[in-house]
Amino acid sequence: MSGRKDSILAETACAKLNLALHVRGRRADGYHDIETVFAFCEDGDELSGEAAGELTLAISGPFATDVPEDNLVIRAASTLRKAAGSAAGARLHLTKNLPVASGIGGGSADAAAALRLLARLWDLDPALAEGVAPALGADVPACLRSQSCRGTGAGDELEPVDLGLAGTPVLLVNPRIPLSTADVFGRWDGVDHGPLGDWREGRNDLEPAAIALVPEIAVVLDWLRKQPGAEFVRMSGSGATCFALFGGEAERGEAAAAVPGQWWRLATRLR
Repeated sequence: MSGRKDSILAETACAKLNLALHVRGRRADGYHDIETVFAFCEDGDELSGEAAGELTLAISGPFATDVPEDNLVIRAASTLRKAAGSAAGARLHLTKNLPVASGIGGGSADAAAALRLLARLWDLDPALAEGVAPALGADVPACLRSQSCRGTGAGDELEPVDLGLAGTPVLLVNPRIPLSTADVFGRWDGVDHGPLGDWREGRNDLEPAAIALVPEIAVVLDWLRKQPGAEFVRMSGSGATCFALFGGEAERGEAAAAVPGQWWRLATRLR
């Protein structure tokens, strides 16, 4: 491993959206069998890094104080370094733009960005990063690719799909209430409501459980559906972030400007 001692590398931890999410059953390993369609936004958290003697992480950004000390960026870096049989270091900096526990990738996207960045910085085979990704979380393999794909199993069995959505304007809105994925899955009704076909005709099976825990999600969804030009509205993942796909940038921009001040918003486009 020669490393890149004079380079500062950067990766975007792209926000993840579940265009549909069908929960098919509980698994013995604690996960659930799901069928989902992942899409990714152009924007998200930002990670930069350069070679260093030790492995360190500095965090800034609007949600920096919400990131735990034992976070997925450090875990991803440590896991990759161990898998490589290396003692290499890195000075990492995470700009935390996305709210935590919000159903849009968050820590999983940050971990995936760390794997991509460090594989480049330490001159590793990208397949090594792919190999360690599943152990870091069910969403990490999809976030590592950061391209539209269909996920089955626990969400980590992936098949690339061309949704024809690249460049689509999208508005993400969150009521600024963290929501535990485990708590939402714990309130899932346990009923298999059927397989996922066309994502536009699908559903998010976690939405009723999420709304029971955070009723404001229903308010956000209703608000988004009323916005001119909103063509598709759904909650992402286990919530509480909801999103709307728009027919044009101008309509998306007008909706973004109208988001109530107490809510978090991100106006972006799909990759």
